[in-house]
Amino acid sequence: MTEHVRISTTDRVTHVVLARPEKKNAITQAMYGSMAQAIREYSAGDDARALVITGEGDYFTSGNDLQDFARGADGDGPPPVVQFLHAIASCEKPLIAAVNGPAIGVGLTMLLHCDLVYAARGATLSAPFVKLGLVPEAASSLLLPEAVGQALANDIFMTGRVLSADEALQFGLVARVFDDTELADGVGEIALHVANSAPNALRLTKSLVRHRGAEIAAQMEREGKLFSDQLGSPDFAESVAAMMQKRAPVYP
Repeated sequence: MTEHVRISTTDRVTHVVLARPEKKNAITQAMYGSMAQAIREYSAGDDARALVITGEGDYFTSGNDLQDFARGADGDGPPPVVQFLHAIASCEKPLIAAVNGPAIGVGLTMLLHCDLVYAARGATLSAPFVKLGLVPEAASSLLLPEAVGQALANDIFMTGRVLSADEALQFGLVARVFDDTELADGVGEIALHVANSAPNALRLTKSLVRHRGAEIAAQMEREGKLFSDQLGSPDFAESVAAMMQKRAPVYP
């Protein structure tokens, strides 16, 4: 477990809070490991019937901690990020996202695996993978075009287009937009409602809506291979160098 992810359960609602505000909630491998474990335990256990993911401070998450990722994961077996992606994609119970601020990269793509997504009015969504010399992940290359259409998905992926919360609502990526100060209470009420709903009916409804587990897992594997390859590429090296040096990238 890591101090940068806070996990608690009250009133049958598990709360998973990305708590690294000084780094805009950038996600490390250790944080992925904690989130994966929390989601697996929630999915398999009886203590909670709803799970809410949110961020502490001004950001939902700025995406992956690139320096941490470049170092690679410790130990044998699937890296924690892979464990997290499989956990969130295979969870059998309702997952709720409270997007309190910018959701960048995996911050957007994880929302495609959440069943109920709500945003603060000041939140934004973006997936600037190409800008970083990387490729989409979390099966988003499959799920985002299905959600918003090929043209808009390409605009988001290839140009780094940033969606406002109202645009995300318009395009169906979030279900409701709350005033910034009302998001926590509003999502809290919804989570309690879900937690007190018929549990088996919820599971079955989710299984009917999300019935393509093998296809999604296969797409994640394809993306993951390309993503890993790109981490060692000149594209990624130049993108990160340009970002650190606050200049425009110059690709070979």
